[in-house]
Amino acid sequence: MIQEGDQIAVGVSGGKDSMTLLYVLNEIKKFSPVKFGLHAITVDLGFGNSLLPIRDFCRDIGVSWSQVHTKIAPIVFEYRKEPNPCSLCSKMRNGALHIAAKKMGCSKVALAHSLDDAIETFLLCLFYERRIKLM
Repeated sequence: MIQEGDQIAVGVSGGKDSMTLLYVLNEIKKFSPVKFGLHAITVDLGFGNSLLPIRDFCRDIGVSWSQVHTKIAPIVFEYRKEPNPCSLCSKMRNGALHIAAKKMGCSKVALAHSLDDAIETFLLCLFYERRIKLM
């Protein structure tokens, strides 16, 4: 999956899955014969949460980090007043992440999805959007 010269953007939310993915990819990078770059990106949804722990973690392991400021939370909750915001929020967050990755010259985006995430997405789409969609 990783090819020579790839620049990989890792979507980092601050949760255990994305932080572990970033850490493991960084460890693989140290020993891999395939040379690639890593860049952590956090999409700030506009909730006002502190992103300093993510910044500090990235600094400590030596991975560059960027945050993308958005107004996703106000759009979803105040303007649109979405009764089921997960799908829209996810699409907007992923869009912001991919746009940022492209601007940074990244050739791939890595996301930390677990089996629980896949099942949850499947069921939410089935119940709320009346369609079958896999991650």
